Amino acid sequence: MSNQKRVVVMGGAGFLGSHLCERLVGEGHEVVAVDNFITGSESNVEHLSGTPLFSLVEADVSAGLPVEGPVDAVLHFASPASPVDYLEFPIETLKVGSLGTMNGLELARANDARFVMASTSEVYGDPQIHPQHEDYWGYVNPVGPRSVYDEAKRFSEALVTGFRTTYGTDTGIVRIFNTFGPRMRPNDGRAIPNFVRQSLRGEPITLAGDGSQTRSICYVDDLVDGILALTWSSHSGPMNIGNPHEISMLDLAQWIVKLVGSTSETVHIERPVDDPTVRRPDITLAQRELGWSPQVSAEEGLRRTIEWFRTHPDVTR
Repeated sequence: MSNQKRVVVMGGAGFLGSHLCERLVGEGHEVVAVDNFITGSESNVEHLSGTPLFSLVEADVSAGLPVEGPVDAVLHFASPASPVDYLEFPIETLKVGSLGTMNGLELARANDARFVMASTSEVYGDPQIHPQHEDYWGYVNPVGPRSVYDEAKRFSEALVTGFRTTYGTDTGIVRIFNTFGPRMRPNDGRAIPNFVRQSLRGEPITLAGDGSQTRSICYVDDLVDGILALTWSSHSGPMNIGNPHEISMLDLAQWIVKLVGSTSETVHIERPVDDPTVRRPDITLAQRELGWSPQVSAEEGLRRTIEWFRTHPDVTR
């Protein structure tokens, strides 16, 4: 292929990383996935192992990137991303956001490659502006329990910007809003896999606080579309990629119970410290610059996700 690219996906065995690998290989690109399997799983990409276009390297990107040969793009998706994970691995989360980002940038710089970093809507903290646009600086507690993730991503954005302005590295920053779909770990602590798992088992739905807090949920296929559109563009970002479909956690839980056909009832647990009250992306920039907007409805995405969990009852990671 004259337009074939060689792409390194840091965190390529994780939820989002594996979907990126799958799409890139499907489009005929050569992919090198790098993962240390703290939260990722080799099973997420085992269906790609039979193609010569895909290779998997077990390594901690915070310690280095053992990738040889020319590289056209480096996608940094290596980080614990759910509160359960980054609270269990706080130092690893900070290291992958700092040292891991540095190593990815150095690899991209050495190859004159495009570097795209997965940032997050968490950089907006508990936002005082709604919906959130890219010019908003956020409202973040720098020493709260969520800070190991929030500040790692904010530092990553600063480091990416520093490489762009100092060395002219071709970089992009994508701010990802709540995403869901197949290959999510059922016990990773995020709302949708929790609600689906509990509903399928007929267990009580554990709802943090009164459930009035909102999130905007985006199906993974749409997110991958947006990420790759940014990757193949020259835009530096930061750019919000997410679905503006905003819903309260109580309504989401009840919706999933209905779609599953479950008899589960909700029970209320303590709301985590610094849990954002609202979350919705302003995607005007992505629509204008990339011609991107989500195509999969929230209901269709939830149906696909529920079906995946039904057919993968033994998934533990």
